[in-house]
Amino acid sequence: MKSRATVGRWLPLAAVLVLAACGGSSKSSSAPGTTTDATGCSTVAAPASAARTESKPKAALDPSKTYAVTMATNCGVFTIKLAVKTSPATSASFVNLVRKGFFDHTVFHRIVPGFIIQGGDPTASGEGGPGYTTVDAPPASTRYTLGIVAMAKTQTEPSGTSGSQFFVVTAQDAQLPPQYAVLGTVTSGLPVIDRIGKLGDPSTEQPTEVVEIQKATVTAK
Repeated sequence: MKSRATVGRWLPLAAVLVLAACGGSSKSSSAPGTTTDATGCSTVAAPASAARTESKPKAALDPSKTYAVTMATNCGVFTIKLAVKTSPATSASFVNLVRKGFFDHTVFHRIVPGFIIQGGDPTASGEGGPGYTTVDAPPASTRYTLGIVAMAKTQTEPSGTSGSQFFVVTAQDAQLPPQYAVLGTVTSGLPVIDRIGKLGDPSTEQPTEVVEIQKATVTAK
């Protein structure tokens, strides 16, 4: 398996990702949270993959409010508290995409046991995005520890660049360089993250079964 020193949307040919191909119906075969197999996940058909683009948001989020994104998957539900104050452009973009249904019926296309789970690409190819990028360069002290959610970028993009692809850290410490914009932290559903994190082939980083984000919603308080 290649080095875990980088997390990219796509990488040069020397370190190209092997990614899961998806196709078929955009509808799930069972409801979120319904346990139908030994993994604790319901069995679903792979949703249809296709490019999706959206307009870049012009307004920032209200920094006096707390924003959370809840993702319902066929393996359970988890919630991310967004880092609105430290990553204003990233969080505003993510909320904008959630509200437009960008993440609904997409998959975790990359799962590396003991490292990360990665999703947010409607093409399921590792190369998809919303058609724009934002930048929130993280401080040098940033660490990517268990439950941290950050944005993937290419090796050539500036530090803190993000589109729509995100990763959730499943290691105690992923030991990544401080180059990835921090979206937030998983505040509930860590057992779900752990469950998903076991459904990958370490040698190829491909999922061993379909893990679908069936619905993403945002709340603000």
